[in-house]
Amino acid sequence: MAQVVVISGGGTGIGLATARTFAGRGAQVVMVGRRKSVIEASAASIAAEQPHAPAPLAITADLAEVEQVEATRMTLEQRFAAVDVLVNAAGGHVARRAPTNTYDDGLAGVARRWTDNFRINTLTAVLLTEALMPRLRAPGGRIIFVSSIAAYRGSGEGSYGAAKAALHPYSADLAKRLGPRGITVNVVAPGYVADTEFFGAAMSEAQLKSRIDETMNGRAGTPDDIAATIGWLASAEAVHVTAQIVQVNGGAERGH
Repeated sequence: MAQVVVISGGGTGIGLATARTFAGRGAQVVMVGRRKSVIEASAASIAAEQPHAPAPLAITADLAEVEQVEATRMTLEQRFAAVDVLVNAAGGHVARRAPTNTYDDGLAGVARRWTDNFRINTLTAVLLTEALMPRLRAPGGRIIFVSSIAAYRGSGEGSYGAAKAALHPYSADLAKRLGPRGITVNVVAPGYVADTEFFGAAMSEAQLKSRIDETMNGRAGTPDDIAATIGWLASAEAVHVTAQIVQVNGGAERGH
């Protein structure tokens, strides 16, 4: 029977690369995202690329909304006996998504920016994890969160890095709670990753160069770099790895 792998934010970037990685292993991939057209097109592309794997299931949901998380849980319960792997890859920096001046109205804007970043980076992961936790295969289940280098050193304005950093103690608490059931919980914290929607067209050549210059191997990360690490943490070989934060950044941040 194929592994069931649920990936939030599966329509683009790291989430999509992760979906491709698991489909390549013959897993039943479930891709969850907010944008129906994006998540369905991405699932269709994987089905066409990898016809040997079970066709990916695309679910449209805003995972910061309790009712939509519950609907996602019910869909999965109806389709699958258990979930083997949960990858929480949804997220992003709201200041990079929003139109200019969206958060420029004083304290009210500060409150919205922090709340919005918390919702899409922390709350989405927490709600989906809590909803699916009883359905995780035990022993053998895996939970993996996608954090960021910003959780260690900030993102330039505070709220994004803080929202990602909140996942670190949560994952440690979960690892302790779920360890007796044979379920591991880990975090992957990427550095700069090219070919994602995170920066869009906002990064200048000078900014790109500065991020690459921070690395020890002289290159940007790729979504496949992160997906490969997630794939290893979900494998049987990583059965004794839990409550860890694995940095994947070419040495740009280290020593934690």
